[in-house]
Amino acid sequence: MQIWVDADACPNAIKEILFRAAQRRQIVVTLIANRPLNTPPSMYIRSVRVAGGFDVADNFIVDRTQPGDLAVTADIPLAAAVVGKGGYALNPRGEFYSENNIAGRLAVRNLMEELRSSGEEIRGPARLGHGDRQEFANALDRFLTQQSL
Repeated sequence: MQIWVDADACPNAIKEILFRAAQRRQIVVTLIANRPLNTPPSMYIRSVRVAGGFDVADNFIVDRTQPGDLAVTADIPLAAAVVGKGGYALNPRGEFYSENNIAGRLAVRNLMEELRSSGEEIRGPARLGHGDRQEFANALDRFLTQQSL
């Protein structure tokens, strides 16, 4: 199992949690972005810079995801593709996407996108707070513990 990170939009606080988990659990964490990333030196932490463009990083992750891998992303279509390949998807707020909830999440996302494109002013999600970071860390830890049993 390895962890793929949609790193362009991933908050630094979440990356730090992932870096610590990679070292502690000795699990490969690969960050995918279309810009250079700073990562600590570690045999468990990698970064891949992909070309800029629509869904290039997402496609890279989906193409390489194996059943049982984890993707960290707030991108719901990417999460849906990972779940469809037998992987797991966790957003930076600590919520897992699954076969049971991904269709509903996609529907809400598409509705919001449609409303925005029609001129509706819809606010995005609130800033990531301390509680969100803690929820992510807890969800990641529970997941990794469960996978190692």
